[in-house]
Amino acid sequence: MISKTNIKAVAYKEYRHIARDPFTLIVALVFPLILVLFFGFIIDLDYKHIVIDVQDNDKSQISRHFTEIFTSSEYFDVKQLQFQSEAECKLVKNDTPAIMIIKEDFGKNIVRGQPGKIQFLLDGSDNAKTGILIGYLTAATAAGNKIFAKDLGFDQNNTYEIIRTRFLFNTELNSRWFVVPGLSTIIIGLIAIILTSLTIAKEWENGSMELLLSTSVRPIEIVMGKIIPYFVLNFFNILIVFIVALIVFKIPFEGNFLLYIAACIIYVTGTLALGILISVVTRQQQAAVQIAFAIGLLPSFMFSGFIFSIENMPLFFRYFTAVFPQRWFMLISRSLFLSRAGFNSLFLPFLIITAFSVIMIILASKKFKTDLEP
Repeated sequence: MISKTNIKAVAYKEYRHIARDPFTLIVALVFPLILVLFFGFIIDLDYKHIVIDVQDNDKSQISRHFTEIFTSSEYFDVKQLQFQSEAECKLVKNDTPAIMIIKEDFGKNIVRGQPGKIQFLLDGSDNAKTGILIGYLTAATAAGNKIFAKDLGFDQNNTYEIIRTRFLFNTELNSRWFVVPGLSTIIIGLIAIILTSLTIAKEWENGSMELLLSTSVRPIEIVMGKIIPYFVLNFFNILIVFIVALIVFKIPFEGNFLLYIAACIIYVTGTLALGILISVVTRQQQAAVQIAFAIGLLPSFMFSGFIFSIENMPLFFRYFTAVFPQRWFMLISRSLFLSRAGFNSLFLPFLIITAFSVIMIILASKKFKTDLEP
């Protein structure tokens, strides 16, 4: 039978250690704020003010009007090229991300209702940026087509169909609305694992674990007692990330707040137990911290969908990512921030992070050695 009195005693003992350790308090309360601001402002998947060189071989009013469409956008900074040799030189030197060449008779063909010929030359060395740039250029060209069709009266001929696209949940396609909700997965999980990975190992190195083991406290009670005070600290991390997302980055929260808090509670409990497990197995602070960073960072960045799309991964890795709770909490966080997803649609992620938390607590208790042998 688990003794609540023993759990409270261990929790109070750990609370006293935390209160006397300013480093732990800084890591727990200040570090998350720095991380969310740092990542929130630095990680921006929206490319803006991309320099695009324009070689206008038509030099008509219509070609200039078409170029102004790009100039008026915050996504492009247009530089006019005077000679064909300039474009060739820039391409050879890899000195520009994109060149737009407007062919001769572009204006005349537009007036006649015929296609105006434009050539785009893109630097393909950065395929991620190039893919985004193609999307921008396509959108700008479509906007130009729409403007010319309206100004020149082609919309009365019924020779084309306008397709209207509407984006749900992130209408502005703002990458920060996508990135910042995912930061809770990294920050909350990483801080939780690091903090608890030191607890058991520190006591083994300081020699205080022998005194604790001489009492009637059981391993499961030690694990639960260690988790409780760090859970309270990490709950403040949850609030910090949530408030910064809403106030600093102006990200809307569309979902159920109580459902979000419930998911955070389950996820934090599991990551805290994982840190305890690392501390129990290693018994050394230096090794525990190194393993905690590896386990806390790599799955969060690589296998959670934070940066790299899981759908684009090879089949093996798509199944492999299902092992990591970061993937499922990332899905919950983004779904609740940007949409009105309910528990029914998030049942599987909730089930997996709950199973993860239970398994980590059981493993930490089972691996906890009560003997003094390393």
